[in-house]
Amino acid sequence: MTDDRALAGELATAAGELLLDIRKTSGLTGKELGNAGDAQSNDFLLRRLAEERPDDAVLSEESADDKSRLQAERVWIVDPVDGTREYGTYEPGAGRADWAVHVALWSATDGLIAGAVALPALGVTYVDDETVVEPTEGLASRPRTGVPRVVVSSSRPPAFADEVAAAVGGELLPMGSAGAKAMAVVRGEADAYVHAGGQYEWDSAAPVAVAQAKGLWCGRIDGSPLVYNNDDTYLPDLVICRPEYVEAILTVTTEGAGG
Repeated sequence: MTDDRALAGELATAAGELLLDIRKTSGLTGKELGNAGDAQSNDFLLRRLAEERPDDAVLSEESADDKSRLQAERVWIVDPVDGTREYGTYEPGAGRADWAVHVALWSATDGLIAGAVALPALGVTYVDDETVVEPTEGLASRPRTGVPRVVVSSSRPPAFADEVAAAVGGELLPMGSAGAKAMAVVRGEADAYVHAGGQYEWDSAAPVAVAQAKGLWCGRIDGSPLVYNNDDTYLPDLVICRPEYVEAILTVTTEGAGG
């Protein structure tokens, strides 16, 4: 049997390849493309998980929430297309690359135990112990410099984003999906990712699993841990950063969180 980590990487990669094919051959763009990608990627992931791990529960953005997962020993947390808007921004020969596929596995005893983030448009999948296929070009809009960079949502940056950048002596880098932003930090193209504009468990589970395995600090903006497989799946904020920036960032974000 394929081990859990390898399975997460395999499924994220395969779903990404399916999404690229839909993007290329469907003739759809915009919201219609995003909807088609979400539905078909979700169907693929649910089918494969049912085949490979029939005894595990699944929490997916694109499926009704089966609350039996709250009593399950193992729960797969998936986002079939993270960054649907960015995925749908496409025309033949051109399209945005800052979207992802998330596949994570949560255990009742150990928390997140496997995770994979595929960046299909870049041809790379990150898992929580190694990198599969490193592309020649990165996500960043320009070559990495010595100035610290804080990635934030291009549509919903935190109110304290400028303060965080100032606290680390750096600059902001707006970007699309949560997975793309988190992997920019994993790749060394940014130093921190800060978000406070609302997310759900499937937005961060796989990126956090990968980021933690790479030695990055991951937590909520008030400094508390990120906890998964809750009854309420709303998990609105997070910080992923290099360890040396934790204190400076949390000094700003805990105040913003009311701490």
